[in-house]
Amino acid sequence: MNLEQLFNIQWDLDQKIRDTHNLENQILTEQKILALQVELGELANETRCFKYWSTKAPSATDVILEEYVDGLHFVLSLGLDFHYNEAHEGLSSLLDEDTSSSSAGDKQAQTEAFARLFDHISAFSQDINEDHYAMLFQSYMDLAKALGFKFTQIEDAYLEKNKVNHERQAQGY
Repeated sequence: MNLEQLFNIQWDLDQKIRDTHNLENQILTEQKILALQVELGELANETRCFKYWSTKAPSATDVILEEYVDGLHFVLSLGLDFHYNEAHEGLSSLLDEDTSSSSAGDKQAQTEAFARLFDHISAFSQDINEDHYAMLFQSYMDLAKALGFKFTQIEDAYLEKNKVNHERQAQGY
């Protein structure tokens, strides 16, 4: 996954949103953290991994992947806000190109990955620093593994959703 490219693309979208909505001098950290938590909840809901009381199958893989990249937009955006993107090479070292995981499809492993990620978001929210961001970022990538996504899939889906997000801004979303 080319993180430098993804950070640059996210910067363009963030700038478009700031310009369009007159947010140039606004600090949006709390909104972005809450948005990430909401997107993560929507993703968990689509996977149904925690719904021990239900036999209904998870949503289609493309739906789950789209929810995943919705959250990735906010993970990248938070990194940009604090210039943690400048350490993208360090973040890239956290990526293991072999994202296949024996836990892919394992509801318990997915539930645990979601719980760890919520914990790391909370830790980042309470003490914003590069180490907490790196843990948040790593746990977001670990969730991808638990969901069985390849980084090439994630990158392709991110690029597609980013186009949609730009179109939405142009249409007054």
